[in-house]
Amino acid sequence: MESDHNMSIRQAHDADVAVVVRLINAAFQVERFFLAADRIAAEEVRSRMERGIFLLLEDSGLPLGCVYAELRGERGYIGLLSVEPRRQKSGLSRLLMIAAEEYFRENGCRMAELRVVNLRTELPPYYRHLGYSETCTEPFPLDIPAILPCHFIVMSKELL
Repeated sequence: MESDHNMSIRQAHDADVAVVVRLINAAFQVERFFLAADRIAAEEVRSRMERGIFLLLEDSGLPLGCVYAELRGERGYIGLLSVEPRRQKSGLSRLLMIAAEEYFRENGCRMAELRVVNLRTELPPYYRHLGYSETCTEPFPLDIPAILPCHFIVMSKELL
């Protein structure tokens, strides 16, 4: 994807692991009220790169955001949508979501799915605005050190 602002979205590679970790942990600082640690470490990014891809949004080579996209048959899983905190609420997350959904369509997915933590009350309305709807809830993983009780809200969207 290209635009007149020198913005581009590309697949992240092994050399981008540190950049992806920095972007995600900066964007997820807002979750410190219920999580006791950084959101992600390099090992998890590498592990996810074996199962899916990270799309990296750059402006003139400067990394501004990323999103994780994993093919799961006819469903695509979107996770870790992250935008540099100073650039949030400027439409960049929407660009990343569009790119992830395009990737899914190109690979035969008919649905896109994501999970949000119920304590992030601002997220379901944002994703509803993008066409997602709540489908169910799931328990929060026991291996993630949550300070407050929480669970996931699963949201999905049909890809036409």
